[in-house]
Amino acid sequence: MYSEILNYLPEDRLLFNEEMKNHTTFKIGGPVDLMVLPQNEEEIHSIISFCRQRDIPLFIFGAGSNLLVRDRGIRGIAMKLGENLDEVEVNGEEIQAQAGVKLSTLAQIAAFYSLSGLEFAEGIPGSLGGALVMNAGAFDGEMKEIVTQARAISPDGSFKTFQNEEIQFGYRQSIFQNNGYIIISAGLKLVTGNREEIEKRMLEYARRRGEKQPLDKPSAGSTFKRPPGFYVGPMLEELGLKGYQIGGAQVSSKHAGFIVNNGNATARDVLELIASIQQKAKERFGVDLQPEIRIVGEE
Repeated sequence: MYSEILNYLPEDRLLFNEEMKNHTTFKIGGPVDLMVLPQNEEEIHSIISFCRQRDIPLFIFGAGSNLLVRDRGIRGIAMKLGENLDEVEVNGEEIQAQAGVKLSTLAQIAAFYSLSGLEFAEGIPGSLGGALVMNAGAFDGEMKEIVTQARAISPDGSFKTFQNEEIQFGYRQSIFQNNGYIIISAGLKLVTGNREEIEKRMLEYARRRGEKQPLDKPSAGSTFKRPPGFYVGPMLEELGLKGYQIGGAQVSSKHAGFIVNNGNATARDVLELIASIQQKAKERFGVDLQPEIRIVGEE
């Protein structure tokens, strides 16, 4: 079924039966039938067309930082954009960057050019594309404040540029979660600042992350979206869930808003832990906790 894809990509950028756990920050996930590593827009377009014409399921991801892949893995093709699409161009206070660049790397580039507005992204492990899809944010900053536009490919292979207001940014959400478009690149508008002060803020944010977050263990970041009127971490602490464990998955003893992989966690462990937490939060507080992480793959 996949032999014809060699007409579009060289063999060294095709990974058959690749374990998704090798491509997610959670270090969890079964095999995908075929992973492809495109290097430019033309190759992405070709892969989309290839899958559409043959009715092959296509899953697209970036750095795998906000992702839980189920244990049976993914059928069809997974296209990883976080490996090669990482070009960045700086023009004055504007940055044009491809979707695969790591957000933390982009923040460091902005600081080098004395551009302020992206300091909050220091330490966020995801890609620019993933950050736009989720409207990533931290320390009172979020993507919607700095993104001017996003260039994307539709499921039928046509290109479109979305302006900021068309992206419909909300709390950890955007139009890209539902419209099937794949982000290829984005434009950001920052402001000129003092490089030393920018780097100082980034160091402070990094220090605060290190103090509060379990950066020493694999995770997918914050597990749940923040419900109105509550903070997830303190809520779970009040429920006595700090350190609560199912299999190899554990509510972090450092920050209860994170589920961590203690080294041998399966996706089933994580999903059972999520369900248990949701049940307890509903019973005690009447709150329906919604996962912030993206859950994909075969049951």
